[in-house]
Amino acid sequence: MEQIRKTISTDHRMAKSTAWAITFADLTTLLLCFFVLLLVILNDAEKHIDRIINRLLNETYIELKENISSSYVQVDRVTKGIKITMRGKLFRSLSAEIDKSVYPILIQIGGIIRTSKLVNVFDDEKYSMFLDQIDQQDQLLNVEVRCEGHTDDKPVPPEAEFPSNWELSAARSLNIVRLLSQYAEMDEGLFSAMGYGEFRPIVDIREIRNRAILENSRATNRRVEIYLDAFIKQKINAENI
Repeated sequence: MEQIRKTISTDHRMAKSTAWAITFADLTTLLLCFFVLLLVILNDAEKHIDRIINRLLNETYIELKENISSSYVQVDRVTKGIKITMRGKLFRSLSAEIDKSVYPILIQIGGIIRTSKLVNVFDDEKYSMFLDQIDQQDQLLNVEVRCEGHTDDKPVPPEAEFPSNWELSAARSLNIVRLLSQYAEMDEGLFSAMGYGEFRPIVDIREIRNRAILENSRATNRRVEIYLDAFIKQKINAENI
């Protein structure tokens, strides 16, 4: 009988000593479930924001695609937003001055961008909850019009206005941005200009020997690309700097 009491007492002490471990395991499981659920909710929120941004970009792409009719302008929906590629005689040789014949199409592009749903999302009551959701996460929606200039591979002569194709492409891009900003009547802070010179060609001409094909390929590489994009970025508060 005494042995039975000792066994029961020992079992009781062991049960009491391991009770905390069971409670701790339950608590850990609950915390794990909570964080998994939180992660799922945050991922769903991010996907919802991405869907709305893509919808706005798609609608603006359709507007541009349907309303711009020019043999030297191509509109594509790409991962970086909407790409408007302009080719042809946009500039005089070795000059950043825009040919006057290009002005009407730039006016048209600027007008469509100005009235697009993407640019006017901040004034559209339909998207107020969407913008509030972004704001609550201490983020903001950034809309950007970025212009990238590209030249062919021909070296710039020493007497030219610009010392290299880099400077030439950057100056051309900047002049396009200035006109677009003027015609779109939008804040200049939404625009940016970049120049890549001959270093991002569409056609690799290094192995081309046929003269006609070579010149056609160079004409393809000479272009200006205008990107219209939107993305979420974190707010930067003065106290966090």
